[in-house]
Amino acid sequence: MTVDRIVAATGYRTDHSIAAELRLDLDPILGSTRALAPLIDPNAHSCGTVPAHGVDELAHPEPGYYAIGVKSYGRAPTFLMATGYEQARSVVAALAGDWEAARDVQLDLPETGVCSSSLTEAQEQRAGQRVGLATGISGGLLSTPLPLAGVSASTSTEGGCCG
Repeated sequence: MTVDRIVAATGYRTDHSIAAELRLDLDPILGSTRALAPLIDPNAHSCGTVPAHGVDELAHPEPGYYAIGVKSYGRAPTFLMATGYEQARSVVAALAGDWEAARDVQLDLPETGVCSSSLTEAQEQRAGQRVGLATGISGGLLSTPLPLAGVSASTSTEGGCCG
């Protein structure tokens, strides 16, 4: 594969515009809820050391409004899907009125290997396993790992779309 340019999407910032008319209490640096910010601050935590958190840390002054998942983390790069699942469980329990379950947040993460991986090593470990996306066909999975694309160091723009 020949590539003319690579554009990196850096500096991710959560878009809270959908909730612009609601009363939010966002941390001015991270863009997460103010109560969650010290727990996920990348200067103090890696994604494996973020403590379990739920409805209390995700609440805003707007009654009944909770931003969960990656949107709850703002700019913090430490979000994990397991964290989002626990956030969703906690918030749904609160919305259902089960405050005891909502506040019983638990997140067990392995001490190592949670936040970093080698794509090549991961593909080698999965070789032959039936993992992947459901195809919609009974019993069918896209089990072949997608190949990693090589990148040419060429700076030529001939034949490119963006020259």
